[in-house]
Amino acid sequence: MILVADSGSSKTDWLLAVPDKEPLAFKTGGLNPYFLTEKEMVKILQDQGADMVAHAADVTEIYFFGAGCSSPDRHEIVTNALSQLFPKAYISADSDLLGSAYATCGHEKGLCCVLGTGSNISFFDGEEVHSGKHGLGYALGDEGSGTWFGKALITDFLYGNMPADIHTQFDQEYHLTKESVIRDVYQKPAANTFLASFSRFLNTIRETDYCQALLARGFQEFIDSDIKSFPQYHRYKCHFVGSIAFVFADELRALCEKNEIHLGKIIRQPIFDLMQFIVSRER
Repeated sequence: MILVADSGSSKTDWLLAVPDKEPLAFKTGGLNPYFLTEKEMVKILQDQGADMVAHAADVTEIYFFGAGCSSPDRHEIVTNALSQLFPKAYISADSDLLGSAYATCGHEKGLCCVLGTGSNISFFDGEEVHSGKHGLGYALGDEGSGTWFGKALITDFLYGNMPADIHTQFDQEYHLTKESVIRDVYQKPAANTFLASFSRFLNTIRETDYCQALLARGFQEFIDSDIKSFPQYHRYKCHFVGSIAFVFADELRALCEKNEIHLGKIIRQPIFDLMQFIVSRER
């Protein structure tokens, strides 16, 4: 049986292809080799993916596409962790950009954008991805992502730049202080997921001018710094994957139209399209 994974920094979606049945779906925490060791990955899989690991004897192939899987040494961290729990399986690990490209572009050329916890972009030539200069992470990049919006919300809150009613609502929801934010961002692990968790607040204030302006600023920054960095961006469909792109698809669609971007798919979870692509390719 074939097991396919789409992993971000926050969560991993898994689908197990079962002969003559619907695929089995599983979820675990994110398995990003930039932030986790091999040992930590194994623990996450054992603690959160026990039902999936129970099928290990029948799994013959694993195709893992994940954030942080950008180099051979990062691939090795993931494959070593998986091989401890799935000893009989052939294991392939590659970037989430390639997985997203397979899910959206299929075999066609196009741009594939990730707007989830983090953000990234690649050009897919029909066979391989060309990631360019982006993907700098939450400290230097991640324009238009959950992390970017979370950071903007916290900064506006602490600086007193939110409208009074939204400031009160945010305070009642999260009870943040400068000291607690500094501790969670600079002294604890997984600062990116901590920051991204606040992006959920945007949906509760979505109709406000403040939120609409913030969404426009974040998405326009992604368009300017990422999409428009590809000189021929207007020639290809531009696809989006990830929770931020999906939840705020209307705002994203409007900005793409304003910037004359040829919009393609907007999907929340690439895992289902990705599984279909992998299975059809293996036949």
